[in-house]
Amino acid sequence: MGGNTLMTADPTTPTNATFAALGVAPELVAQLERSGILQPFAIQALTIADALAGRDVCGKAKTGSGKTLAFGLPALMRTGRSQSKHPSTLVLVPTRELALQVTEVLEPLGAAVERRVHAVYGGADLEQQAKGLSRGVDVVVATPGRLIDLVDRHAVSLSAIELLILDEADRMADMGFMPQVDWLLRHMPDGRQTLLFSATLDSAVDQLVRRHLSDPVFHEVFSDQPTVEQMEHRFLKVHQMDKVRVVAAIAAGAAKLLVFVRTKRGADRLVQDLRELGVAAAAIHGDLRQGMRERALTRFSEGKLAVLVATDVAARGLDIEGVDVVVHYDPPEDHKAYLHRSGRTARAGEAGVVVTLVLWDQELEVERLQRRVGLRLPMVEAFSNDPRLKDLASWHPEEDAGAT
Repeated sequence: MGGNTLMTADPTTPTNATFAALGVAPELVAQLERSGILQPFAIQALTIADALAGRDVCGKAKTGSGKTLAFGLPALMRTGRSQSKHPSTLVLVPTRELALQVTEVLEPLGAAVERRVHAVYGGADLEQQAKGLSRGVDVVVATPGRLIDLVDRHAVSLSAIELLILDEADRMADMGFMPQVDWLLRHMPDGRQTLLFSATLDSAVDQLVRRHLSDPVFHEVFSDQPTVEQMEHRFLKVHQMDKVRVVAAIAAGAAKLLVFVRTKRGADRLVQDLRELGVAAAAIHGDLRQGMRERALTRFSEGKLAVLVATDVAARGLDIEGVDVVVHYDPPEDHKAYLHRSGRTARAGEAGVVVTLVLWDQELEVERLQRRVGLRLPMVEAFSNDPRLKDLASWHPEEDAGAT
C-alpha cells in the first residue's frame, strides 16, 4: 500500500484552513456557515482534498473528531443522481444511533446540492425503508445487517455504488460485522472509491484495508479522546444490597451520569430500581424500539434526564457532550471495553470521573483490569450514605488513611 501519514495534535480545534480552500462547493460552504461551521477540524483538513481527488483514503481518528464531514462533504460532491433502488454512495456504520447521527448531519447538506440521503438500520420498519429506496436515493447510510436484508429482498442494488465509506471500521470489527461487510463488498462493483475511517488499524481493519482499498493515502489525527491519565478513576467496593443506592448518590452530584451494564435485562432492572428511588433514568439497548432509544438519548443530551443506562453495544458510536461521570455498574469484560466506556467522559478538555463498582467476588477481576490499563489504585469500601459520593472529583481514595 502506498500513501502517506499526516498527523496533527488537536483534532477538535478548527484549523487555519477553510472549506473553500479545500475545494468544497460554495453551496456546501454556505450551508456549513448557516450551521455555524466556519473552519474545518484536523481530520477534515487532512482528508477532504484527497477524497475529492478520487483517492482511496484511510483516516485514523477517534469518535468526535469530525469524521462525518470529512467523508460527507466529498461524498455529496462526488455523488451523482441515482436511479430507483440503485444508490451511488454507501456509508456503512456499526449502529443505528450512528446511522441517525450521520444522516442528521448530511441531510441538510445534501439538500443544498440536491442530493438525497436515506438511512436504513435495524429496529425500524423495513417496508418504509424499502419504499424510501424505491423513490431514488443518492446516499444510503446503513448498518450491515439491515442492508443485507434489503439486498436479499431486492429492495436495493449495490451494483451502482461508486463511493463506499466505512465509518468506525474498528467497531464493526469488534461487534463481529466483518463477515457481513465482506458479503456487501462482494456485491459492489470493482473500481469504486473507498474511504475508511477507524480509531485503530489493528489486524481485522488492516486486512480490510489491504483487501479492499487501492493505493490508499493514510492520514492520522492524534486524538484528544481522554487517556487513562486524563481521567479521574475511582474503584469502590460496594455491597449488593446497597449498589443501586450508591448509583443514586453519585447521580445526585452529577450533571450527566452514564452507567454501563453488561446485559439488556440488567439495564431495565437498574432503571426501574433508580426510578423507585426518585432518580430520572432511562435505558438504551438493542431490545428497545428505536423511538424509545432516540427519546432517551435526546433527553439525556439536553440535560432533562439525570442517568442514562447503556449496554456496551448500544453505546457504540455515541458522542454525547457533557458526560461528567461514567459508572461501570458491572465491571467491563476487558481493558478495551473499560477504555471505550470510560472515554464517554472527559471529552473536549472537560473534567471527567470514571467509577467502577466492585462486589467482593469481583476484586481479583478488577485488579487484573487495572494492570491492563496501567492503573494501580485502591478499592475503597463505600456506602450510599457517604457524602463524598456527590463530589467524586474532589475525593481521592488513595489519600484516605483507610484505603486498602
